[in-house]
Amino acid sequence: MHKHEHEHEHGQECKCSEHNHHDHEGQKGHEHHHHHHGGGEEEEEGKGRLIKIIVAAVLLVAAYLVERNTEWTTWQYLLLYLVPYLIVGWDTLKEAAEGLFEGEALSEDFLMSIATLGALGIGFMPGAETQFPEAVFVMLFFQVGELFEEMAEGRSRKSISHLMDIRPDTAHVERNGKLETVKPEEVEVGEVILVQPGEKVPMDGIVLEGKSSLDTVALTGESVPRSINEGDEILSGCVNLSGVVRVKTTKAFGESTAAKILDLVENAAASKSKSESFITKFARIYTPIVVALAVLVAVVPSLITGEWVTWIYRGLMFLVVSCPCALVISVPLTFFGGLGGASRKGILIKGSNLLDKLSQVKTVVFDKTGTLTEGVFEVTAVHPEIKDEKELLHLAAHVERHSTHPIAMALRNAYPNEADDCRVEDIEETAGHGIVATINGKKVAVGNSKLMDKLGAAWKPCEHSGTIIHVAIDGTYVGHIVISDRIKEDSADAIQALKAAGIKKTVMLTGDQESVAATVASTLKVDEFHAQLLPADKVTEVEKLLADGILAFVGDGINDAPVLTRADIGIAMGALGSDAAIEAADVVLMDDKPSKIAQAVRIARRTILIAKENIGFAIGVKVLVLVLAALGIATMWMAVFADVGVTVLAVLNAMRALRG
Repeated sequence: MHKHEHEHEHGQECKCSEHNHHDHEGQKGHEHHHHHHGGGEEEEEGKGRLIKIIVAAVLLVAAYLVERNTEWTTWQYLLLYLVPYLIVGWDTLKEAAEGLFEGEALSEDFLMSIATLGALGIGFMPGAETQFPEAVFVMLFFQVGELFEEMAEGRSRKSISHLMDIRPDTAHVERNGKLETVKPEEVEVGEVILVQPGEKVPMDGIVLEGKSSLDTVALTGESVPRSINEGDEILSGCVNLSGVVRVKTTKAFGESTAAKILDLVENAAASKSKSESFITKFARIYTPIVVALAVLVAVVPSLITGEWVTWIYRGLMFLVVSCPCALVISVPLTFFGGLGGASRKGILIKGSNLLDKLSQVKTVVFDKTGTLTEGVFEVTAVHPEIKDEKELLHLAAHVERHSTHPIAMALRNAYPNEADDCRVEDIEETAGHGIVATINGKKVAVGNSKLMDKLGAAWKPCEHSGTIIHVAIDGTYVGHIVISDRIKEDSADAIQALKAAGIKKTVMLTGDQESVAATVASTLKVDEFHAQLLPADKVTEVEKLLADGILAFVGDGINDAPVLTRADIGIAMGALGSDAAIEAADVVLMDDKPSKIAQAVRIARRTILIAKENIGFAIGVKVLVLVLAALGIATMWMAVFADVGVTVLAVLNAMRALRG
């Protein structure tokens, strides 16, 4: 990883953009059969399923009443019960048959089909009672469970799509003096679009004309509107609240912030967590074992005792109970809910595998500038020796007038009045030292102590922490200016919240001077800090700390790509519009609040806890009913509860993860 980083003349590091492609090629998550349609289609399917359940339930009750009050043959009763059975079970039977042809025989549909068809057939065995109502009921209840799962998944998708209600449908573009309304995909980079009040901003761009306030809640989770003026950057997905603005587009629709975030969230569910991968593997090994056991339960005791009916019935119950729906459905749903809940708070987690890691974080390492501090430099003290304060700032601002460094900008901001009669000539910059220029015939030097030593000017140290800019005229020392970075209001709370959440160690890394770093570290009560680091040194420090357990690195993303990639979890902060950060980080905080980190850790821990509860509950109930079934104590109704009832409860529990 190459780092274009140079020491500026004031001994202050300069941040350059860094791109890093850190792909999360998470394999596809377990896709449960009926889902992943468009919203409307999904709703239609849900309604259809509900109607089938109601019709079948009514017909089942009617058939049961007929059976109680008539003396028909077994075949007639079978035909009577087949009507509700096929209404509610046709899809399951079809899925099971398709699975068989595709070589995926041991699906939950297959287990349900075998168990219910077996229950329908058992009544024809000598001396057996008919199990027709149980067979229909098992299938009916299975469909109720499926409906619940669909509703839950629909809700968690909806919560994400509500957050992602940022994809604009149209853009008004100026072409040949006329305003055309087109799809955002058809707008070229560099074209001018008009955004009316109340409309979503369709693409990233720069405001050419007009001022307004923006609702950024969909991107950042922050409800306070942000005001924009001419020359400001505007991001897709925000809602324009007040004025009409003309915007020159800077990115194609597919590359814009809204599209990137949508893509991130959609792909997040695909990268599996350990628990999810475990569940999928578990189902693959578990199902054949269960089928084999069910066959053994049905056949072996029957050969010994000759009671075929009893043992086949127990074998069928064994199949119904052992269906792993509750795990296969609720665990991925829990993770999906956790990701959705986090993104509603403006925390984008790139995959459910990262929730596992995030819940176990022991060390949090912060970059200083732009993460714990504002990254905005300002003059905090002026100490003149000969001239007055104003004159000192005046000279320094003139010398620095052509530099783009943040420190030069801070000096110019402190003395904005440049329109005077000063002649500035012969500007000469020495990297790592400073700048010398001739102002009205006098040689003015502005820089660090190395420059003063070189000129033989007797500089004085300063007790203030910050970057000290010394000034000399014709080799005579005339004073110094202190420039420092503001600490974010939220930073101290963030460190406290992490400690309260049980994070063992907080560390701050910076390229800034030791004295500046020490002041910030003691103000924020950070456990340890390392100063005067180049980007490569930051990676080395992080590698040393990796031995202490899972480590999260938090950076502002612009020059932290190498470290974000090296840490167990890279968290990019305030990364709205920063491509390098969105690429390199595992977690993207959509606003500038470091306190969101503790919130992300809490959401991850809660999600993992819910997943563990579901696994424990589902396996516990199943084992209990399996033992009862083998002993002949359990009934088919208990078997149904152990499968579908547990699934419904697990899905309802998983929904808690959505609250974020």
